[in-house]
Amino acid sequence: MTHSKLKAGEVAGTYHVTAPVTETDIITMAKRFARRKLAKGRKISQPSQAFEHLQLLLQDYEYEVFSVLFLDSQHRVICFEEMFRGTIDAASVYPREVLKAALAYNAAAVILVHNHPSGDPEPSDADRRITERLKEALGLMDIRVIDHVVVASDGCQSFAEMGYL
Repeated sequence: MTHSKLKAGEVAGTYHVTAPVTETDIITMAKRFARRKLAKGRKISQPSQAFEHLQLLLQDYEYEVFSVLFLDSQHRVICFEEMFRGTIDAASVYPREVLKAALAYNAAAVILVHNHPSGDPEPSDADRRITERLKEALGLMDIRVIDHVVVASDGCQSFAEMGYL
């Protein structure tokens, strides 16, 4: 990663800080690292591999953001896209738009993800309903919903791990 205040270390994945850094610098660098971990071509064999990166990218929003991690048939990342923005406690999600994007990216699978600004990652009934609608819509085109992750400052909840998928 390139940053004006970092220099690559001798060991891969290590860095030396070359100038004083602020909290904002650290958060910016961490988000860049998270985006790199979700970059095109990265394989995600377990949805939990993406949790910490998704949490870092989405936990600070003061409004709900619904995003999709589009994957190929080998579960390699094609694209991570923030698709819908909402209010403090809801976001309107349109299955048609998610399906259009999945087809445009030629995705074979997706991981759905959204944040809860309240800090509580517990999925709501509305979260379960939209997940079912998306699963049905995407399933018509043989696009698999691997997981739906709810991100909050208190952690992440996985629909797959909870048995909702």
